[in-house]
Amino acid sequence: MSGAVSGGGAATAPYQYVVLRCVPRVDREEFLNVGVVLYCEETRFLGADWHVDEPRLAAAFPDLDLATLCAALDFVAGVCAGDERGGSAASHPTGTRFGFLKAPRSTVVQPGPVHGGMTDDPAAELARLRDRLV
Repeated sequence: MSGAVSGGGAATAPYQYVVLRCVPRVDREEFLNVGVVLYCEETRFLGADWHVDEPRLAAAFPDLDLATLCAALDFVAGVCAGDERGGSAASHPTGTRFGFLKAPRSTVVQPGPVHGGMTDDPAAELARLRDRLV
């Protein structure tokens, strides 16, 4: 299963991103990458792209509830899109929504550290990062 949300701009601009990790048991500190959130302030782009590799996750985490994981990733996509899937967090400005998503939580989906780069196409960069890191 996978999903993507995007919207954005044109000129070379700095961006920040976090890798989304599936962390079913925080106490074990084990995770698998499942998605990426990319934020580019200059182009007002905030997007999420994810992929759930069910066989790989089942092998690593046999007790993982995949429906819960996918619901959490869909919530992230809703926050990025600013739609009802993201609840009240989706109603805030783009930068605030990225701040919400990059903050660590003890749920099944956690963000990794913030990284950055430059791009002239945030949506394409998001897809490239997902392909490379997930």
